[in-house]
Amino acid sequence: MEKVLFDIQFAYPWVLLLLLILPLLYYIQWKGREAGSPPVLLSDTSSADTVRSWKAVLRPWLFLPTWLALGFLIIALARPRNTLDEVKIKSEGIDIVITLDVSQSMLARDFQPDRLQACKQLGNEFISGRPADRIGIVIFSGESFSLCPITSDHNVLTAQMASVESGVLEDGTAIGMGLATAVNRLRESTAKSKVIILLTDGVNNKGMIDPLTAAETAKTMGIKVYTIGVGTQGIALFPHKTMLGTILQEIQVEIDEELLSKIADETGGKYFRATDNNSLRNIYADIDRMEKTEIETTSIQKHTDQYRFWALLAILFMALEVVMRWVVLRSIND
Repeated sequence: MEKVLFDIQFAYPWVLLLLLILPLLYYIQWKGREAGSPPVLLSDTSSADTVRSWKAVLRPWLFLPTWLALGFLIIALARPRNTLDEVKIKSEGIDIVITLDVSQSMLARDFQPDRLQACKQLGNEFISGRPADRIGIVIFSGESFSLCPITSDHNVLTAQMASVESGVLEDGTAIGMGLATAVNRLRESTAKSKVIILLTDGVNNKGMIDPLTAAETAKTMGIKVYTIGVGTQGIALFPHKTMLGTILQEIQVEIDEELLSKIADETGGKYFRATDNNSLRNIYADIDRMEKTEIETTSIQKHTDQYRFWALLAILFMALEVVMRWVVLRSIND
């Protein structure tokens, strides 16, 4: 990331004080001209009015290019310059894989509007708050699928998270498969810190890989796993389709908290229990605080001199004064 700001500064701002002398010098010159020019008495002024030319009108303003040239010269001596402030941000990003249970039980209504939608919404909030990190998404139920490889393109991530639906995979809860797929996604990661956030609402009942075996592999690879049990305590309402439409049935909430705690402890992570939207949001906030990305900021200041422009203006007005005095108004001086 890079932030660039432009500003105009003067290397020698005190030189600008000389501009205050110009009105005083002009006043002295004007008074000297009045004192050195005795009045001319004319018996009839009508002839003088008729012979007054445009050169005579221009002559009192002959001083103007000189004073402008002096003003521009003073500005040039103060050395105006553009200042470029360049802030370079170097981040030690964290590679994160969000591993989300999409089994049918994730449609329970103890969260708003249901468990799965709450996890998706709050997952995207978490993603948007980690701009320096690469994040991937794995979904699982009775089998697992890598939905999005780890990427820094958060627009892709939020779009993929929004597309997550229940029923796209074989039903069940294969926690070991979901964890193993996430570990595999981080296998070639060179990030300083590697993290898996695993969300599930059930008990491992499917899959060919034992969850603790997957946890041992994660530990070997230096991957920290944060596990989140999603579901209220006791009973939750679950939508059930019938011939008459969808009705809500009470189901017993079963989360293998002991297994999820062992996975977290084995890998140096932490187990959380989310019972509603607010508690899940707070859990994401806790993980966000615990896994802070290191950011190093380097500020560079560059200057580009602009005095040449003002010096050129001074030269142009000096040349204008010479042309006016010795070419345009020469007849009057003669």
